Amino acid sequence: MTPLPTGRLFGTDAGVDLVLTRTFRAPAEDVWASLTESERTARWFGPWTGESGPGRTIKVQMVFEEGQGWMDIRIDDCVPPRLLKLSTVDEVGVWLLTVEVSEVDGVSELKLVHHRESREGAGDIGPGWEYYLDMLVASREGQALPSFDDYYPAQKEYYETLTVSE
Repeated sequence: MTPLPTGRLFGTDAGVDLVLTRTFRAPAEDVWASLTESERTARWFGPWTGESGPGRTIKVQMVFEEGQGWMDIRIDDCVPPRLLKLSTVDEVGVWLLTVEVSEVDGVSELKLVHHRESREGAGDIGPGWEYYLDMLVASREGQALPSFDDYYPAQKEYYETLTVSE
């Protein structure tokens, strides 16, 4: 499998937004459930525990990462089934993420935005998001999960040379 990178960079007042999208033939509520229900996130990202809600922090197990460690994710905003804003804090720093789900005629689009201060690290981060979003697609469609080896380092150059769009 040779997945094609899809991410784009947009300039912001605070830096850049790395934006990736995926489309699903499903209502927004069903896509939302894949993002927010622990038994469903376990299929493509990892299960989570804790009490969810805006201002609360949950623990997510990264079952597809080496060591399968747990990480804290703060829910900054949650407007089902359309908007989820998250903050993660770990050894690599603070990551601010926004997930938007929109639907037209039973087709939903998921837009993942990783808000960053700069382009630095995009070559390592972009392939990871491609991998996880394709994991989401595969898990929803009952397909075999992709291998991270198909994304990294193959997509590293694409993300390192990605320019900021207007």
